[in-house]
Amino acid sequence: MSEPGDTSKLARIGLEVLGWALLAAGVAALVLPGPGLLLLASGLWVLAKNYRWADRLLDPVKRASYRGAAESVKTWPRILGSSALALALIGLGIIWGIRPAAPGWWPLVEKWWLFGGWGTGAFLIASGLLGLGLLGWSMRNFRYGDMTLDEVFEKRHLLDHPPPRAGRAAQPDEPAP
Repeated sequence: MSEPGDTSKLARIGLEVLGWALLAAGVAALVLPGPGLLLLASGLWVLAKNYRWADRLLDPVKRASYRGAAESVKTWPRILGSSALALALIGLGIIWGIRPAAPGWWPLVEKWWLFGGWGTGAFLIASGLLGLGLLGWSMRNFRYGDMTLDEVFEKRHLLDHPPPRAGRAAQPDEPAP
């Protein structure tokens, strides 16, 4: 029987693949519609189980996420702009799923018009809904609540300069024990 902290080789490989997939999706979602920082943080969190470099990168990504959440609700134009973009993603997802006929100006074969169908449409809809949910959370906590970034960073132990770890320093690509 294995110890509680041990993971089988298959489970470790599965977590490795999941972590890298989330990380890649997060990087893509930074420039494409989607929750980029959330996916990045999730991928780093999974990879941090085995790699110290991922653990070191996780806190700055979390800080950037909270900072972005607080900044996104500072002014009404930001709130309205974020809401409009999230609703546009939902609408685009519905249109993508329905997949109307290609317009006359479309230069490629019709099969390349809105390719992906409901798979892509569902991802766009989910991204829009997640965006609205995160916007609501940010408004509740940062705009109308009494939460400040300093309190969040202190409560979640997200200091700008975390204390050094005990023991020897690991190399960037060295797996954690």
